[in-house]
Amino acid sequence: MIYSIVAILVAFGGISLGAADAAFATQHEASEQYVVYEPAQDSGIGKHVILLTGDEEYRSEEGLVQLAKILTFRHGFRTTVLFAIDPTDGTINPKVSNTLPGAELLSTADALVIGLRFRKYPDAIMKHFEAAIHRGIPIVAVRTSTHAFNFGKNSKSNFARYSHNSKEWPGGFGRQVLGETWAGHLGKNHKEATRAVPVESELSNPLLRGVGKVFAYSGAYEANPMDGSTILMFGEVLAGMEPDSPLEANGKNEPLQPVVWSRTHDNPDGTNNRVLCTTMGAATDLLDESFRRLLVNGVYWGLEIEVPEKANVRVVGKYEPTDYGFDGFRKGVKPSDLTFNAIEATQDE
Repeated sequence: MIYSIVAILVAFGGISLGAADAAFATQHEASEQYVVYEPAQDSGIGKHVILLTGDEEYRSEEGLVQLAKILTFRHGFRTTVLFAIDPTDGTINPKVSNTLPGAELLSTADALVIGLRFRKYPDAIMKHFEAAIHRGIPIVAVRTSTHAFNFGKNSKSNFARYSHNSKEWPGGFGRQVLGETWAGHLGKNHKEATRAVPVESELSNPLLRGVGKVFAYSGAYEANPMDGSTILMFGEVLAGMEPDSPLEANGKNEPLQPVVWSRTHDNPDGTNNRVLCTTMGAATDLLDESFRRLLVNGVYWGLEIEVPEKANVRVVGKYEPTDYGFDGFRKGVKPSDLTFNAIEATQDE
């Protein structure tokens, strides 16, 4: 299993540590339906980041768990990861598109990281999601989050306008909040990887601190972010699946497509969201150090906390992500399996 597992399951209220252990370890919490990572008491950040997973293809249930661990054990954020849970057995199943246990915790989020695809949440869940957005919290969104929702043409949902193909709210949540909706594949998955290159005029942007070229295993998407978006990186479509593969030569790089951008979304009640969006974000893409740093920078920037010059993004525990693909998720995993012994996180510091 790709995650380091604590030797015993902990209760939701935490585990009592001895004085010696407490000096080096972080307290963990877990429930049967989501996982919480607690920072060391002296971290001083005091911010809660909630990460939403739920896509059938790109293994956000793996990638965002690793990101949560980095945010907690390298940077001191409290993190909560929510999952699509199969109600029949309590396991993580991203093919179940209408569940998100713990959604009520969104009222406590200071920042949101999302890795969603074509969700059909009931109104009881969507109201928590919308309330969080309307509070003006920052958002870091990866890969298929541009098409996070798909309620269907005849949906009776009060949130049907969030659908990626909405006509009422053109392009839905993806276009209106993140800056772009689903526009189509450009690079072929598993055949044409992506090399993301920082925009030279944005090299002084705090979001790009310590960020170089990114190698992503996922194929590039077409994208044309809304006016007012700041393009941070363009994606080169490669003619292969290695970092040094040559550029695809049949026109896919003419012009280059944006793969990372930032923007500010204004809500109707006067609040606004700082948004960092990227069309990269398969769990395998997080093997790239610069990509991990970009996402961590996005959380700092969104919260208006000074972005580190070179954020520590060393992976926490073992990270051997599953390759992306439909129905390729690890079966039988429960959130309680993902608790982590923080002493391990300090051993490689």
